Amino acid sequence: MSCSTTTILPAWANRHDAVIVSRDKDFVRLIRHEGAARLIWVRLGNCANSALIEAIASAWPEIQARLRFGERLVELRG
Repeated sequence: MSCSTTTILPAWANRHDAVIVSRDKDFVRLIRHEGAARLIWVRLGNCANSALIEAIASAWPEIQARLRFGERLVELRG
């Protein structure tokens, strides 16, 4: 894999204790196989930004708890 956002972003997220929010399956593969970073994998299909924000906001307590308990991959489904 070349130096792309898919490889650079997880390294940056690890250094800064950040969580990646993405629809990109490439991040899922990295986290499952390399244990890199933490990811909220958005699987809502096409939707307006307002619907995306609403979905994240309503699921946030569960997402936050799962990340605190050490889950590296949290899937957000619609």
